[in-house]
Amino acid sequence: MTLNHADHAAGASDRNRYDRGFAKLAEIDGEAGHRVIAALADIAPDFADLLIEFPFGDVYSRPGLDLRSREIATIAALAALGTATPQLKVHIEASLNVGVTPDEVVEVFIQMAVYAGFPAALNALFAAREVFAARGVAPSRSPERPAA
Repeated sequence: MTLNHADHAAGASDRNRYDRGFAKLAEIDGEAGHRVIAALADIAPDFADLLIEFPFGDVYSRPGLDLRSREIATIAALAALGTATPQLKVHIEASLNVGVTPDEVVEVFIQMAVYAGFPAALNALFAAREVFAARGVAPSRSPERPAA
C-alpha cells in the first residue's frame, strides 16, 4: 500500500503533534509525566500516545493561556472532580514546576470549597500536603483573615 499525499501529511502532522506534546509534557510534568507514560506501556501504549498528542501537543501548546494559568485551571478542575487524586498530585507537581507557589495551590483548593464542597477541598489539600512534603516545600503561614 502506498500513502497518498494526504496520508503522508497526516502522518507528519501526527508526528509533529507527538513531538510537540512530548516536549510540552517534559516541560510541565518532568519526571512525573514520564512515569505516567511509562506506566501505560504494558497496558495501553496507544493511550499514552493520545495523552501526549491531544492534551499536551494540542491543548497545552495553544497560545491563549500561559502554562501557569493552565495548571491553576487543571488543579482546580481535578480537585472539583474529587475522584482523580493521582492525577491531581501529578498536576500539583506540574503547577509548582511552572511557577505556581505552594500558597497559591492552597488558595486554589480553598476556593474550590465554595464550588466543589469541603470534602473535595480537603482531599485536594491532603494531596497537596503529600506533594509538598515530597518536594520539601511548604506554604507560608496563612494570610490573616479579613476582619469581621
